[in-house]
Amino acid sequence: MPTRSVPLQKLGFLTIGLFDEHRPELGHESTLDIIELGEKLGFDSAWLRHRHLQFGISSPIAVMAAASQRTRRISLGTAVTPLGWENPLRLAEDFATVDILSGGRVNPGVSVGPPMQYERVKAALYPDTADVEDFSYERVHRLLRAVEGKPVSGWSGTEGIEQFSDRVQPHSPGLRSRMWYGGASLRSAEWAGKTGLNLLVSSVVRAEESTDFDEIQYSHIQRFREHHPAGEAARVSQGLVVIPTDTASNEQIRKYRDYADSRLARTSEPQGPARMMFAPDLVGSSDEIADTLYENAAFRAVDEVAFALPFSFDHSDYVQILTDMATKLGPALGWEPIPDSGAGGEVIGADVAR
Repeated sequence: MPTRSVPLQKLGFLTIGLFDEHRPELGHESTLDIIELGEKLGFDSAWLRHRHLQFGISSPIAVMAAASQRTRRISLGTAVTPLGWENPLRLAEDFATVDILSGGRVNPGVSVGPPMQYERVKAALYPDTADVEDFSYERVHRLLRAVEGKPVSGWSGTEGIEQFSDRVQPHSPGLRSRMWYGGASLRSAEWAGKTGLNLLVSSVVRAEESTDFDEIQYSHIQRFREHHPAGEAARVSQGLVVIPTDTASNEQIRKYRDYADSRLARTSEPQGPARMMFAPDLVGSSDEIADTLYENAAFRAVDEVAFALPFSFDHSDYVQILTDMATKLGPALGWEPIPDSGAGGEVIGADVAR
């Protein structure tokens, strides 16, 4: 198991991008500003989480497209895109388009299962096919085949003055290697490994063989790598809620601790019929958080993270948290920021970045 002598290689962050229903442009602009700040601070990646029929990012791909034109280096990912809401062929077109626009920086993370609140939305989402839609892993395979450039039509050629392809266009050759699966169970971890995907683990797991969150998550990482062609080299990114307070005001610290305390009860035992376990939010100085993380077997098993920003905070809070992550917590974990090369620098895609 890696120790403190093994540095964290990649530091990322995750946001849901909240907004006021009556002024949504302000929230989206805040999200784009945060991504730009992340690049300036040297973060390796920025990840967006879907929020359908809520006051958050409903279309991460559109936000990534905008962010791709305001940044030049930082990787842009989804953590995760719930495929129950998506047509895999159309999604492949969108991911490939933004990947081309960004210079190869897109990291699509996906998951399967029925959409949240499905009984309430299925008539609008799938008015004619709601009862026969397949929300299994096959939905991911459909997406992967389209991303890989496999035929999605039985014909290609010219009809009249128009030319047609039998595969998704544009095709981005490196995109398949940057596909991720958000797994929270042993079954999904094993399947993701066998499928050759990268694995996103978060602050939520299914309590199957234990009720110790760290023990469960570590077992998922082990199971994934046991079945992945790359073995121990298979990529895993951990996403816990982490709130460093090094430069926070006393008022901010109180807000952060109240937020974490309000969510603590759910971490003590499995929740609901699915027996989901939640990790406690980590609030404290960067040194304190680093000490806690190094006690975590799952953290010691990864060399990249995408720490989740807490929900419903102010823009200034996110600036402070991200700045402390990059300048205090990251270095405490052995991470080194990527220097900001300024406006005239070369675009570096995810395939060639460290």
